[in-house]
Amino acid sequence: MLTGVPSHEDFKDPLRRIRFQDPTTGKTLVFLTNNFALPALTVTQLYRCRWQVELFFKWIKQHLRIKAFFGTSENAVKSQIWIAVSVYLLVAIVRKRLKLTATLYEMLQLLSLTMFERTPLDQLLARVVAEKIGPQSPNQLTLFN
Repeated sequence: MLTGVPSHEDFKDPLRRIRFQDPTTGKTLVFLTNNFALPALTVTQLYRCRWQVELFFKWIKQHLRIKAFFGTSENAVKSQIWIAVSVYLLVAIVRKRLKLTATLYEMLQLLSLTMFERTPLDQLLARVVAEKIGPQSPNQLTLFN
């Protein structure tokens, strides 16, 4: 049972405390659950799976730059996530095929800023790489600027 005043008022049911030592990291993890029917190992595996889901959504927030969902239905959210993942993967493929040194974040920033320009993608990205590197020598002439 939770004994703190606010927590006991919010949750009055008994809880089960499960301690688990992760064999790979050696860390001891403690879980609270109100499920008394499942074995302790099953509960720890469920928490591990849930943590993977949390890490996936953290990755989505950090890399896919979804600021807000345009719809509230399950289909709208799934569609927007799949579109964002697809764009991310396409940019990663372009980066690898063109052997670019720019990060995926830089490339996505550049694409969002130049979305309506009619510059071919390879020229646009080559220009960014050239700006990053700069001229090799002060005597070097630039042909296209």
